[in-house]
Amino acid sequence: MECGECIVAIKKIILEKMKFKILPDSLFFNLSLPVALCVLGLVFAGCGGGNSRPDLDSPQKGTIHISVDESFRPVIDSQIQVYMALHPDTKIIAEYKPEAECFKDLMKDSTRMIIVTRGLSDKEEKFYNEKFYFYPSWQKIANDAVAVIVNKASKDSVFYIGDLKSMLKGTSADNTKFVFDGLSGSSSLRFIKDSILRGEDFDTAHVFAEKNSEGVINYVEHNKNVIGFVGVSWIGNPEDTTQLSFLTKINIAAIQCTCPEKSFVKPYQANIVTKRYPLVRGLYYILKENYNGLGSGFANFLQDERGQKIFWRAYLAPAKMNLQIRTATLN
Repeated sequence: MECGECIVAIKKIILEKMKFKILPDSLFFNLSLPVALCVLGLVFAGCGGGNSRPDLDSPQKGTIHISVDESFRPVIDSQIQVYMALHPDTKIIAEYKPEAECFKDLMKDSTRMIIVTRGLSDKEEKFYNEKFYFYPSWQKIANDAVAVIVNKASKDSVFYIGDLKSMLKGTSADNTKFVFDGLSGSSSLRFIKDSILRGEDFDTAHVFAEKNSEGVINYVEHNKNVIGFVGVSWIGNPEDTTQLSFLTKINIAAIQCTCPEKSFVKPYQANIVTKRYPLVRGLYYILKENYNGLGSGFANFLQDERGQKIFWRAYLAPAKMNLQIRTATLN
């Protein structure tokens, strides 16, 4: 590597370590490589050798803003409440919005973490590295499912994937309409396009949006010839009184499973864990924090035993717990 390239690399490291947005090139223009290395050494000495940042937040103290895919609001609300109860000096402010908006927020200084249905591609990792001078960290923390819901008076509550595909494309004689939690940037819509339509276009005359998941549930409740798609986090927990009230309004449809017997299954927890239910998707955090701050603390919490048990109690499938599937016989 040439000396000039070394100095540029050193500048990037200093930007990262000191959390500066920019450093004037004039500060580096006349530096020789030995002097630049001395500057780098001083920076590391001044930063305590790495990840300690007592001037900023920590896992036990501070405030952060995060953006969360709206379809996970119930379970992430629970995670935040427990974390802040365990760490009273912390405040996690979550904004719930379509997934595409979460990724836009990741570019903002005010948002340090997003929780969405996918991780980063190699191309995205490279892009963020060039912007932030470090790679954002990301991990899968749970598996979720997209539930298919229908009106209580609907004549159909059992579907083949092929039937849903035909109706979405408008090639079926059935005049069913489909409602999502938003069309622009909805993770549920993106997932259905990827998993059912396989990249093909849907019939826009039969697909429309409500503002959020609760809006989808309410619309399906009052319209017979409509199929809705919502994250199972909204309707899958039989111990949640709010979700139980939702289940008095709509029915959860059964979909032909990805199993040898080709039976029809609902997005119950066991079917998500075993992936017998065909519309299973991941839940991920993406964090742009290069020190041990509150974002790192919350990310670790989501992956440790307490956070994973909250996913389990919400009837999702924890991604970091070792689960045992046992065969039971009913008499």
